[in-house]
Order: sequence, then structure tokens, then C-alpha cells
Amino acid sequence: MLKIIETDRLYLRELRMEDQAELSKVLSDAESMQYYPHPFNHEEVENWIKWNMENYRRYGHGLWAVILKDGDLFIGDCGITMQNIENRVLPEIGFHMIKEFWNKGYATEAAWACTEYALHDLGYSKLFSYTTLENIPSQKVAEKIGMKPYKIFEKNGKQQIVQSISADEA
Repeated sequence: MLKIIETDRLYLRELRMEDQAELSKVLSDAESMQYYPHPFNHEEVENWIKWNMENYRRYGHGLWAVILKDGDLFIGDCGITMQNIENRVLPEIGFHMIKEFWNKGYATEAAWACTEYALHDLGYSKLFSYTTLENIPSQKVAEKIGMKPYKIFEKNGKQQIVQSISADEA
């Protein structure tokens, strides 16, 4: 198993189809997915993993499984995907954590490690985060890793906020 990124408490590795049950704990949970159009069903979780596998092949990165070293537990996903933000394809950091692991600093720890990786190892000059304006928890994680507001725009009838950090700020 190849560890892409390692921190004090976590390591990130590529998602595998065997992760579907654990990933469903976050992607199929109504509260965890409240800022998405709907929680994912079985097929959508499977497609999420396939999409990330394609991202690994196409870009060399995607969302990775976040594993808590203590107990080797799957706790969510985090990584860099290429997103269309107002007709520009930009590197975006994203994450989803299983509820029982919220508010323990894991999302911030994983997001910070992915930010460093994107800006210093992958060579992106800027990294973005975007979410609905109502998704304050995700915005707070972005702020904790040094992101600043970049712009607000509308997508699918909802206000979105984009935050960013550049390589010289990280």
C-alpha cells in the first residue's frame, strides 16, 4: 500500500473499491452531505471512487483515503481534484470526514498536508477551496490552513465562496 502523504496522526492513500462501505459512512450520511444536493446512494459512492481512480490516472492526484494511524481506521477522504470554477479548471482541495471524527482536527491536518503537497510537490502556484456560502465548517478549515476569500459566485442557484492560498503564502 502506497502512502501518498503522512502526518503525525494520519496517512493518505489512494481510494480502492474495498473502501466503499467505510466511505459510505460519510457520503451517504444526510448530515455530512447537507451542503450537497443529496446524500449518495450505493452506486454514487462507487462512482465517486471510480472518479477518483480516474483522477489518479489523469492528474496524478484526487481525493485520497484518510487513515487514522492509531488503529489503521478509515475516517474520510481528502485531496486535490480539478474543478470547474466559473469556466476555469482549477486545483481544489476537498475533504469529507465521518461524523464521529469531526472536531478533532483531522480535516485540518489532512487539508494542510494536501495543501503543502499541491503547492510544493505538485507545483501548483495556487490552490482553491469552494463550497456553498452556508458551509461554515468547511470555510473554517480553509481559513485554518491559510486560505483567504477569493470570490463569491452563483452555481446551481446557490451562492458559493471560493477561498485560495498561493505557494508563497503556504
